[in-house]
Amino acid sequence: MVLIKRIHLICTFLFCLLLTSCSMKFSFNGASIDYDKTKTITIEQFPIRSTYVWGPMAAMFNNELTDVFATSTRLQQVRRNGDLVISGEITDYSQMNQAVGADGYSAQVSLRMTVNVRFTNNKDHEQDFERQFSATTQYDSTQQLSAVQEELVQQMCEDLVDQIFNATVANW
Repeated sequence: MVLIKRIHLICTFLFCLLLTSCSMKFSFNGASIDYDKTKTITIEQFPIRSTYVWGPMAAMFNNELTDVFATSTRLQQVRRNGDLVISGEITDYSQMNQAVGADGYSAQVSLRMTVNVRFTNNKDHEQDFERQFSATTQYDSTQQLSAVQEELVQQMCEDLVDQIFNATVANW
């Protein structure tokens, strides 16, 4: 009986040791970063280079971009010389009539924001790219742009940041 208890105790100990020595890595945010090689990221401010400008737009975009990398990765954000570097500019912010109503006037307006992104992976330069990302949203032409602009720009910033995150660290 004592021998069976000792064997049971030893087996339990070995099982626990086996469980603690094995590890699995799950990422629910889609990031596929090798944190052994890549530890830092530099995110430069994106200035507005668009002819049409809404003042708070750059700050909203830049804050959203740095926030998503801070909350969705373990990368340390540094001012210069990061393992990953994201830079660029907001190149377009425009609106255009999307649909015409029966009365011949615009019924819906499309608002578009485009950013040019330069991504440098200093650990694997084959992943470097320069690419444009765009987001579009619509609003009813009976509304004034000034009344809905903040909400619409926030939606477009979130969409753009998702696209950039997926292209840079999620490898989608």
